[in-house]
Amino acid sequence: MAVNFTLLMFGVGLFAGTLGAILGIGGGMIITPIITLSLGLDIKYAIGASIIAVIATSSGATIAFLKDDVLNLRVAMFLEIATTIGAVIGAILTGLISTRFLYFLFGSLLIFSSYNMYRKLRKNDEVYHSSTPDKLATKFKLNGSYYDKNLKKQVDYQVKHIPAGLSIMFGAGLASGMLGIGSGAFKVMAMDNAMHIPLKPSTATSNLMMGVTAAASATVYFFNGSVRPDIAVPLALGILVGAPIGSRIMQHLPAKTIRLIFIPLLLFLGLKMALKSFGVVF
Repeated sequence: MAVNFTLLMFGVGLFAGTLGAILGIGGGMIITPIITLSLGLDIKYAIGASIIAVIATSSGATIAFLKDDVLNLRVAMFLEIATTIGAVIGAILTGLISTRFLYFLFGSLLIFSSYNMYRKLRKNDEVYHSSTPDKLATKFKLNGSYYDKNLKKQVDYQVKHIPAGLSIMFGAGLASGMLGIGSGAFKVMAMDNAMHIPLKPSTATSNLMMGVTAAASATVYFFNGSVRPDIAVPLALGILVGAPIGSRIMQHLPAKTIRLIFIPLLLFLGLKMALKSFGVVF
């Protein structure tokens, strides 16, 4: 029985790591419903497993993305400042602001983002080019380039609207700190929609940033007993196998295909958060 459970956790981790690396969202939102709904385990252990999942997904995928020079390291470190500050402030403000209001606000933001992604999908304008480069992006050397294995060519891109991206990342940190939710979707949303970074570098960069954010809170969950080794270890091993596979798959997929997966996911998360503000949980 124990062997079957271990193999099941490994399989869940393999699936979560692969999909999480492709979308840049970590494996938490995949693992939590499986552990709680399908296996009937306590939500406390699901949250602890989710934190481990995010770190494992980030570690496994980031190595591959760094090797292939897909993620934008300067953008990741720049935006992580805003996320970290937001998370600290969010933790301090917990209980002072209505969680219903926050769920509605962030849910609406995700729904709007899914609409923007849909518009971008229809227009098919994956790479933004401007005759006047963004001054802040130029100053901080945030513009980037990556080799698209699907298009089989080098793609240069310009980063835009730095303040808007920082604001969304600060909001993502607030959401993480106050609501205890993952912010991978917000990270991709900030880079893809607000900053005009192509989707592939956005998801790759998000994978790195999620691990940095999750590592900060992992020790808390470990010492309060939320991390069960019999769940976390096989999950992490499965994710460490799946994440590099997902990172390879992502680079060969057309950006349009990734958007087709991401749009309904964003819409689902947005509706779930918005409805939760009215007491509807599903």
